[in-house]
Amino acid sequence: MSQLQSLYQHYLSHPVICTDTRSISANCLFFALKGDNFDANTFAEKALSQGAAYAIIDNEAYKTDDRCIVVENVLETLQQLAKHHRSQLSIPVIGLTGSNGKTTTKELVNAVLAEKFKTFATKGNLNNHIGVPLSILSILPDVEIAVIEMGANHQKEIEFLCTIAQPTHGLITNVGMAHLEGFGGFEGVKKGKAELYQYLKQTNGLAFVNGDNEDIREMSRLLDHIVYYGTSGDNLITGQLQQSDPMIALSWQQKDEDFEVQTHLTGSYNFENMLAAICIGAYFEMTPPQINDGLKGYIPKNNRSQLTKTATNTVICDFYNANPSSMSAALQNIAILEATRKVAIIGDMFELGNESAQQHEEIARQAGSVSLSTLILIGKHFEAVKEGHKGLFFSTPQEAAEWLKGNPVNDSLVLLKGSRGMALEQLLPLL
Repeated sequence: MSQLQSLYQHYLSHPVICTDTRSISANCLFFALKGDNFDANTFAEKALSQGAAYAIIDNEAYKTDDRCIVVENVLETLQQLAKHHRSQLSIPVIGLTGSNGKTTTKELVNAVLAEKFKTFATKGNLNNHIGVPLSILSILPDVEIAVIEMGANHQKEIEFLCTIAQPTHGLITNVGMAHLEGFGGFEGVKKGKAELYQYLKQTNGLAFVNGDNEDIREMSRLLDHIVYYGTSGDNLITGQLQQSDPMIALSWQQKDEDFEVQTHLTGSYNFENMLAAICIGAYFEMTPPQINDGLKGYIPKNNRSQLTKTATNTVICDFYNANPSSMSAALQNIAILEATRKVAIIGDMFELGNESAQQHEEIARQAGSVSLSTLILIGKHFEAVKEGHKGLFFSTPQEAAEWLKGNPVNDSLVLLKGSRGMALEQLLPLL
């Protein structure tokens, strides 16, 4: 028996994977991954003392007893184990990626499918070379459909993640101005995301495609199996946005029958994400009431398009991530919402490379054109382009916080959005 097969037998007996001694579960397998500033080999003995069944390590010096399994490379072993586990599964696996909206779409798709099936979906945004293997290894035998989110900031990353997740179905939410530095510009983004379609082509898989999105439609032409959704055309599901102030209501049609649903999600840009979830539910032969129940039951809790009522304001919490495409969409959304007073607090967007100055300039211009009571722009990238633009510019969230303490925002609709590294959530208590 090979070492991988032996390890897989251990996994079948102990199907919980841990990589952090702060969250050890009894009888788990502890994988001692290395980071930029740590080597988890040094925590193997601690993991075992806290209840782990085995510790998988790649440094012989930390083999304290027979429960330490020494491998050549812990990360690669984790990935190989996940790949092997995936090969044992015969369920549909929906691979999902995109520049914007992939986590919200994943949650919506899962909420819909869970009305009929036993589902598994990526937890949070565990969507990289570590998160995807962990997600695959979390799929238990009773799961009927899995939804796996895949993120990337450079080319060949989606291609690699597909070899682990081995999706039978796929969805690219959109392609936009995200991770431009790693992808080498917008055309590089398209090429990187299209790696999902390349995989589906090679494996005779099926893609759910937004027929309204010209870039996605063009990218999907290589595929043999496509199911379309959109606002017009020959689609499995066709829908229309009825309302988005502040929560989205939409109507949708299937085989000349009309249905309507009111949701708990804000942001008109989420309309197409909902259509994708409806389309996937319909493809898997769910009834319209099941689909609508799934959408109605989804309440965002992940600081993505999350509407939060505070003691003094209504805040659109969208500070988990930001890029020019999603920032532009958020500003368009607040522009059309009804409110006596509207405030936008936006932070720097990261990983834009040589296009950073131009993209921040364009967003500052767009933000200045929206009718707002107050506009606050935070970060060194925005401050570098402040000349000639409306708004209050601050280098750091701390500086903005000091201003907000002296100039409280009350009775307002507030957009709070920026890249994760800006940590704009620290401003929420002041709103």
